[in-house]
Formats: sequence, C-alpha cells, structure tokens
Amino acid sequence: MNEEGRDAVVIEQRRQPVQERSRERVNAILDQAAEMIREVGVQGAKTSEIARRAGISLPSLYRYFPNKAAIIKALAEQHIAKLDNVLQGFIADFDLNEGFDKLIDAYAEFYRNEPGYKEIWSGVEAMPELQALDLGELYSNARDLSAKASEVFPGFEEQRIWLICVMLPRACGAILRLSMEMEEKQAGILLSELKLMVRAYLIRRIADAQS
Repeated sequence: MNEEGRDAVVIEQRRQPVQERSRERVNAILDQAAEMIREVGVQGAKTSEIARRAGISLPSLYRYFPNKAAIIKALAEQHIAKLDNVLQGFIADFDLNEGFDKLIDAYAEFYRNEPGYKEIWSGVEAMPELQALDLGELYSNARDLSAKASEVFPGFEEQRIWLICVMLPRACGAILRLSMEMEEKQAGILLSELKLMVRAYLIRRIADAQS
C-alpha cells in the first residue's frame, strides 16, 4: 500500500506525545507539513517528504500519524484551537461596536498568514472528518456566543439568539475564505463591506432586543 492509500484506513493521531522529545517531533512534523501544504497543496504533500523535512525517518513519522489525512486533521484541530482563543477574547469583551470589526480583521489575518489554512479548509467538503470538525466548531462557538448574548440581552428569544450566532459566523467565514482568493486591494474592499453588513445587521437586531 502506498503512502496515499493509507489515508482511507484511519485518520486519528496514533499516540499523544508525553515526553518533551516526542512533543518536539510532533511539532516538527506538523510545522513542516503546514509549510509543505502551503507550497504544494494538500494533494502534493507527501508523508515521505514531510518526514525528511522534519529530520526524522518515515517509520518514525508513522509512530505518531498513520497517514497524511491524520496529519491534516491534527493541523485542522490546531487551527480551530488558535481561532477559539481569538473568539474567546471577543466574547470576554463583547464590544459590538468595534469588537466585531477587530474580530473580522483578526480572522482575516489568520486565514491569510497561517501556514496551510487556506489549502486545508478550501477542501473541507472532500474530507468528512473536517466537515465534522467545522460543524462542531460552529456549534460550539454559537453556544458560547449565544450564552454571552443572552446575558447582555435577557429579553431576546434564546433560540433566535442561538440561530443568529450560527448564521453570522458561518456567513462571515464564507466571505473571509472567499477574500483569500482575491488580490489584496479587492480583499480589503470586500472585508470593509462585510463589516458594514454585520454592523447594520447588529444595530437592527439590538434595537429589536431593546424595544
């Protein structure tokens, strides 16, 4: 079985690193995989080359990741964890005037600069496991956002708040990912319009909640 054929078998990380040396190896594998994916795309990345760049043998790589799909899933989980830190900062402040603009800017910067993000998530439909991660992140974020919004706007219907907190991030995420395919000037204009759209929507919904 070749290295790409392994992807259909299992995509979970084989072992979680405990010792410092093992953690360093896993980090090296993921760092090199992300850089390689940015260079040649998901399909072009090979586990043998990832191992070479990480300075380890291919059998050593397979001690931690059984195939390329497991590496991609681990990278996707890293992306989600990093973005969750950004979102939690927004929830803590919950500034709906300037905070949402800053959140959009932070996500846009991450989407453009995080190695491998664009290449991995542009193909989310092709990998059911990534779809599950994506949907799980969406619903988890909606839960946290709606809990905070319910505190700030106690008279607003809870189910509607939750659905709004599902809809807005999904709509924003789609536009942000679209902006990654554009040249910088176009992307900047698109993000400005996104901020305007979100701000106008929030003003209307906040007015409804306070009436």
